[in-house]
Amino acid sequence: MAIDRIDVNVTSPGRNFVTVKVTTSEGVTGLGDGTLNGRELAVVSYLRDHVVPTLIGRDESQIESIWQYLYRSPYWRRGPVTMAAVAAIDMALWDIAAKKAGEPLYKLLGGASRTGLLTYAHASGTTIDALNDAIRGYVDQGFQAVRIQSGVPGLGQIYGVHDAAPGGKYEYEPAGRVEARSGTGPAAGPEAGSAAGAAMRPSEETWETAAYLRHLPTVFAAVREEFGPALHLLHDGHHRMRPIEAAKLAKSLEPYDPFWLEDCTPGEDQAVLRLVRQHSVTPLAIGEVFNSIHDYQQLITERLIDYVRSSATHAGGITGLRQIMAFAAVYGIRSGFHGPTDVSPVGMAANLHLGLAIHNFGIQEYMPHSETTLSVFRTSYRFADGMLHPGEAPGLGVELDEEAAAGYEYQPAYLPVNRLRDGTVHDW
Repeated sequence: MAIDRIDVNVTSPGRNFVTVKVTTSEGVTGLGDGTLNGRELAVVSYLRDHVVPTLIGRDESQIESIWQYLYRSPYWRRGPVTMAAVAAIDMALWDIAAKKAGEPLYKLLGGASRTGLLTYAHASGTTIDALNDAIRGYVDQGFQAVRIQSGVPGLGQIYGVHDAAPGGKYEYEPAGRVEARSGTGPAAGPEAGSAAGAAMRPSEETWETAAYLRHLPTVFAAVREEFGPALHLLHDGHHRMRPIEAAKLAKSLEPYDPFWLEDCTPGEDQAVLRLVRQHSVTPLAIGEVFNSIHDYQQLITERLIDYVRSSATHAGGITGLRQIMAFAAVYGIRSGFHGPTDVSPVGMAANLHLGLAIHNFGIQEYMPHSETTLSVFRTSYRFADGMLHPGEAPGLGVELDEEAAAGYEYQPAYLPVNRLRDGTVHDW
């Protein structure tokens, strides 16, 4: 038994994905997600140039040992590029282990701790009426929880806020496809070494925190009036607030019983959440930009958060995310795993298998992938009555159609930049 081959697949069926396929000497294959939105090719290079050559011939069953080897041995630890690469290998090895056992992965992680995973959808609208229409559509589908994001009067496009398309279909793709506007070099592709000379700039949005703080409580009030107290309401602040602003917002939302306020301040300075805690009992979630257990140390030991927001894709895979949740369990902190469409269906399946197995599960973010994406990634997880389940197929339960994937070439795409009205670059 040994790792015989590792392929790194870059495909763009609607958006860019990085998928690792590990093949053993016995011909068993496993998939892993290494997608890092807007920095995909950095992970591809890290994998192809620095990880893959070191793993050929190793025993694929030594998952923990290989994880520690990839984490500790390079000396340069952590960081999103490194941990996405580690995650891709780790998921693939777990996928292989479960396939060899003939069981869905969650059974190798301790078995099911629940019958399904409470799930929340993304509802947004440029106006409150449009937002309520979006929420109603999700409630009709059986969702018991929704993240609500709204346009702010006086501001233009805001990240994460879009109206539903005709027919009620909600397409969400915040990463803009860009083209070279000047220069002599071509846009970078998976095999390109440089894009020197190509001008590829992300879109820019304008932000004003004071207007947002005035408007958002009225949004929550309108949604509660329309849908009542039972629907779980979540909101993402997207790191835009200073500590005192976050404390003010958390306090002002208390009458509307939010399920959580997410990413109210930038994640780097964890101590600032003490101020938010002092002023409000609104539950806090943070961590989708974190990638190791060490990023959470102060947040967990001081109980400054209520939900862990990392994904298996960005936190070192199933092994890395399970470390975080075991630590969090000691302090009564639950999961709220990141599940956007820039986590591939492979990464989503990894979240679901782990979420089904751990005791301290909280809620799972669910943004359904497009039909185009699902024509390349064949999934077995299922949604019903507001709950997700990873399914009973052996392994992760996701298969990559490599022939279909080859028809979708990589395209540069970047998340937007946020600026204040005076042009200052701001957190988003």
